[in-house]
Amino acid sequence: MTGDTLAAESEATAAPLPRRRLLPSGHRLGVGLLALLAAAAYSVLGLVKLATFRASVFDLVIVDQAVRNYANFRPPYVPAVGSFHHRGLDYLQLADHFSPAYALLAPFYWVHDGPESLVVAQALLFAAAIPFVWLFARRVLGTGPAYLVAAAYAVSWPVAQAAAFDVHEVMFVPVLTAIMIERYHADRPLPAFAAMFGLLLVKEDMGLMIVGFGAYLFAVGDRFRAGCCAAVGIGGVLLTRGALIPMLGGDTGDFWAYGHLGPDAPSAVLALLRDPVSAVQLLFGAEDKVDTLFLMVWPTLLLCLLSPLTLAALPHVLERMLSDRVPWWQADFQYSAFTVVILLCAGVDGLARLLRLLRRPGDRSLGLAWSVAVCAVAVTLVPRFALDQLYHPSFYKGDEARIAAAREAVSKVPPGVVVEAVNSAGPALTSRATVLLWTGQSRGAPWVVADTARWEFPFGSAEDQAAQVGRLVAEGYAKVFERDGYVVLHRP
Repeated sequence: MTGDTLAAESEATAAPLPRRRLLPSGHRLGVGLLALLAAAAYSVLGLVKLATFRASVFDLVIVDQAVRNYANFRPPYVPAVGSFHHRGLDYLQLADHFSPAYALLAPFYWVHDGPESLVVAQALLFAAAIPFVWLFARRVLGTGPAYLVAAAYAVSWPVAQAAAFDVHEVMFVPVLTAIMIERYHADRPLPAFAAMFGLLLVKEDMGLMIVGFGAYLFAVGDRFRAGCCAAVGIGGVLLTRGALIPMLGGDTGDFWAYGHLGPDAPSAVLALLRDPVSAVQLLFGAEDKVDTLFLMVWPTLLLCLLSPLTLAALPHVLERMLSDRVPWWQADFQYSAFTVVILLCAGVDGLARLLRLLRRPGDRSLGLAWSVAVCAVAVTLVPRFALDQLYHPSFYKGDEARIAAAREAVSKVPPGVVVEAVNSAGPALTSRATVLLWTGQSRGAPWVVADTARWEFPFGSAEDQAAQVGRLVAEGYAKVFERDGYVVLHRP
């Protein structure tokens, strides 16, 4: 079954879109306004956190260092990661995560050279998926439901969590998957598969998502393209993980999170095949996993499970849930944003399949009722996640005494130096200094910005941080500033 056949299945429920225009002229303003409002909300969320010292070295400074180097036509060195892994200040971002897509953000730094540009760019990219989600939903369900589904994506909890937690390569994925799904459904294979290839430039494991999309194509009868997707996806993973990352100086073992299954991918797969019962138990064996899995499918009222399109999300979900990394399972971080568009579009397709099964394919009332419910569920989840902060005045103020102390502390560090900075202070320095993450092991930087009052990654406690300051003073560092827990140290 091709994209043309899939589109034909939904002709009874919506009028066809004009072939030469992506968005109908009568809806450009509405869809554009929705996307603009979403981008503004995501930008405010990230910019306030940055201004109030709630962003972090890991990962905002890492991406900032890579993109700043791209903007200055240099290799994407990330000293923060290189020093953390003891691999030197000339460690390449591509050796950590294979994300050459970050180079596309360089023009933002030509306008404003600072991490604020990354926050805004990420917000725009998340919002850029909205027109394609709208187009897909309109073609299947009609115009009214399309706006409701697009609004549900705009306030969805996975995007909210990703927008609130610094910046990450996931920013490229919703729009690319939305283009891939919508353009394929519209029988426009060239942009669909161009977006699919673009995923390979986002992260080294995105080939697995392409394999998943191939499984979807196989399920709907497009066997030749399914085979091509499988080959491209598997080849992409083998090339990036097996060749490019080691060649660039990285270690694929840094992110091997399946030691409980075996030392490498083949042994892990064999372990799962030998004992499928244990594999199922591993998927659902922790409360965090069950909560996250439910939260991923509930926004579609579980109808995504009726669509083969969900197969496109399956490899990434398995990659997370079978790992031994607790943050990968949880809903608090950015990982669910990789698959949010896939599952939402699968929900739309699942409803269409259910209506055909009930012999009511043209029933617009059911489509509208489901879309209203989906939007309502998305809105009811807002208070549980990051967008909830936007309507609380305290979010914009933060801890004023702490913020004032942090600003004064970072002002003591001169420009152009290397500085080890506590995780929350690094983003304020990265535009004018080479920032390394302050840890329990000194990197010998002439400047250190520490915090002894509040726990910061990667320390075990604030007491450990205070002890590290004591060790640095014993090694010859002098205190040049101390206030509200912040300590600035300097060693000539």
